[in-house]
Amino acid sequence: MPTPDLRKQARVWVVDDDRSVRFVLAEALRDAGFAVQAFDGAAAALAAIDSEPMPRLMFTDIRMPGMDGLAFLDALKARDPELPVIVMSAWTDIASTAGAFRGGAHEFLSKPFDLDAAVALAKRALPSATTGSDESASTSADSQTATDDDNALLGDTPAMRELFRAIGRLAQAPLSVLITGETGTGKELVARALHRESPRANKPFVALNTAAIPAELLESELFGHEAGAFTGATRRHAGRFEQADGGTLFLDEIGDMPAPLQTRLLRVLAEGEFFRVGGRELIRVDVRVIAATHQDLEALVADGRFRADLLHRLDVVRLQLPPLRERAGDVAMLAARFLANAATRFNAPRKKLSANALRLLEAHAWPGNVRELENLCWRLAALAPGQSIRTSDVRASLRAAPRASGNAGADDWTQRLTAWTRAALAAGETDVHAQAKRDFDQALLNAAIEHTGGHRQQAAELLGLGRNTLTRKLGRKHDPEAR
Repeated sequence: MPTPDLRKQARVWVVDDDRSVRFVLAEALRDAGFAVQAFDGAAAALAAIDSEPMPRLMFTDIRMPGMDGLAFLDALKARDPELPVIVMSAWTDIASTAGAFRGGAHEFLSKPFDLDAAVALAKRALPSATTGSDESASTSADSQTATDDDNALLGDTPAMRELFRAIGRLAQAPLSVLITGETGTGKELVARALHRESPRANKPFVALNTAAIPAELLESELFGHEAGAFTGATRRHAGRFEQADGGTLFLDEIGDMPAPLQTRLLRVLAEGEFFRVGGRELIRVDVRVIAATHQDLEALVADGRFRADLLHRLDVVRLQLPPLRERAGDVAMLAARFLANAATRFNAPRKKLSANALRLLEAHAWPGNVRELENLCWRLAALAPGQSIRTSDVRASLRAAPRASGNAGADDWTQRLTAWTRAALAAGETDVHAQAKRDFDQALLNAAIEHTGGHRQQAAELLGLGRNTLTRKLGRKHDPEAR
């Protein structure tokens, strides 16, 4: 006997102030066999709930007049904690996404969405409605407004949507989190988001870059010291663990922590207690530790430079941040936010990227990741002559950028050349080889002339060129001996 299709009896409600969204989503769900009602706001839906049976599944927008979607989600969960709610929003940021999951959302759907994907979500959500299971947290919380900390934590690519979901689900759990990823990907932003969305949000968030503190001072920075503990210690100092009591301690570049301090950190993580440097009083703290690194900690363990037991303590949950080159689809959103921020700071009209300039950015390798993009946008906002940013403006700012460090290898220049070539082709440019050759020759010649203090004969010999060839390539205006 065939299994009955439970969707035939499933009542699904759609709440959105956008009439077109309500219509097309309701029609797609009806075509899939659901019984659908649509409402233009949370108030109308709540009034219907008070007079009708609860639906089996709810779709709701976040940004609506009157009661917003997150407050509506709280009201729904107060009435029926088991009701699956799929939250929709055109604003894919950490405040919206994490707030939705923290409030008990079953899933987050980014607008504009594919109708087939929305129907598939409804089908997956229905078993939890019929069996009474609930895979998401049901803790109610007020929505939060995005802050400047979220500026670089934006994205609508699958990797970023999954990261936002993870943050929303992890925020309520008092687990240690290890954040990994290249320099500039936003590891501290993720740590701040985990803190801000957690029950510890009203307690301190304390950050420490372990690589930036000399090894002989790091112990005192972490655990504090008593007066007279060492030369120059004239009074008691509370370390970062004490400062973060009740809240969150973010330890960046944890892979650079010296071995003796790794042992002390392990004890604090295991016991929640420590002694200040030079102290005899046992200090007890309640701190959630979030660590981050761009290094391969497993390789450091294998080399004997990082304790395996400490790694296991820190790595209860791991969040891997994708490099920007793997999420080119987010470049437009990020650049628009950074340019808007710059316009506000400069009190000037907002500049926009031309289509070709955007393609150039999307094809760039971004060795410095989101941080490099943000810096580039600030330079463009300050230096681009017009309101529309052109490809020539982008190239000039890219050439002016400092060389990224940390992730760049010996063949970094070839990677940059590859990215430049892809961008030029994507922008529809022709004669790319000739342009690249001119720039390549000019860079070599300028460096050689600078290296030899302006002596062209010596520069030519170093480069393996004849003097006449060097003079022709440089041009007399670059020839110091011709003045």
